[in-house]
Amino acid sequence: MKNYHKIKILIAEDDYLVSMMIKGLLEQIGYTVIGEAVNGEEAVEMTESLKPSIVLMDVRMPGMNGIEATKLIYERCPTPVVMLTAYESSELIEQATEAGAGAYLTKPLNMQEVTRSISIAMARFEDMMTVRHLNKELETRNEELEVALAKVNALSNLLPICASCKKIRDDDGYWQEVEKYIQEHTDIKFSHGFCPDCLARLYPNVDKE
Repeated sequence: MKNYHKIKILIAEDDYLVSMMIKGLLEQIGYTVIGEAVNGEEAVEMTESLKPSIVLMDVRMPGMNGIEATKLIYERCPTPVVMLTAYESSELIEQATEAGAGAYLTKPLNMQEVTRSISIAMARFEDMMTVRHLNKELETRNEELEVALAKVNALSNLLPICASCKKIRDDDGYWQEVEKYIQEHTDIKFSHGFCPDCLARLYPNVDKE
């Protein structure tokens, strides 16, 4: 016999009688029901506090509906969710899947479908968590790569220059005059002259005049 009792289930259903029927069926199978929420807000709060193995979430509830509650659960406290609905539609299934639900059940429930859907939802949840973890690792590595590339670009923009003679070292390791290096690597042309300080030092008489 499978250890269904180890799987702790939270029921989110606003109809008291339906909730009692679901609870009775789950306990008959052997699952452990740890709580019963009557709306979406309560379902999110109880999921955060009780940490169930899985949530059986009714779609239509007052206030926050099951789809909205499932989205919040997936964001705040990721937990497998099985959607409960009175009718099946492709649009509903798509919305439930996008919200994070791993399976769905149509009411009234039967024992075989319940165990099957719970198993599917828990397995899909594990897959989703693995993908989420891998995506997070990929984002982190991409950020690290961007930082590393920024450092490489910064280093590539450094120009080695002699602190004494002011010659520039090129990519081949040769030292060149500043003006020669700049002329070879840019379209700049030089016009030669003297700054005031050099003029005063080299030609003091001209400077005085």
